[in-house]
Amino acid sequence: MPTKKTAAKEAATEVKTTPVKAEEVTKEAAKEETKKATEEKAASVKAAKTTKTTKTAKAAPAKRGRKPGSKTELKVSMNVQFGGKSYTTDDLVKIAKDVWKYDLKQKVADFKSVELYVKPEDGMAYYVINGKEAGSFYI
Repeated sequence: MPTKKTAAKEAATEVKTTPVKAEEVTKEAAKEETKKATEEKAASVKAAKTTKTTKTAKAAPAKRGRKPGSKTELKVSMNVQFGGKSYTTDDLVKIAKDVWKYDLKQKVADFKSVELYVKPEDGMAYYVINGKEAGSFYI
């Protein structure tokens, strides 16, 4: 019957270890890293392709009978009539531009937007030009 010492020796001799050089370990590690990197790149390319097709599918507008990119503008014509007077939107904008140019001494090119509020009972039009300059004029 073998003793514990001899059994341990036999087990140790059965497992033969071969010495591995450091170069071989680094080569194998490099191969594994390249393989992982290739797999990750392939996965990212595949994901990118699926997102591109998803994005293009979302970007396609629904067809509703008009050409894409064409805009239809709403044309509005408003007249304010009171006390025998009549003013259109264009008339009021022209007056506001004149106030901007002559009264406020500003350049017409700097006139970007105007909000008009008409109060016929007072005969006044109130304005806010470019969201900053507020004032009024008689109509």
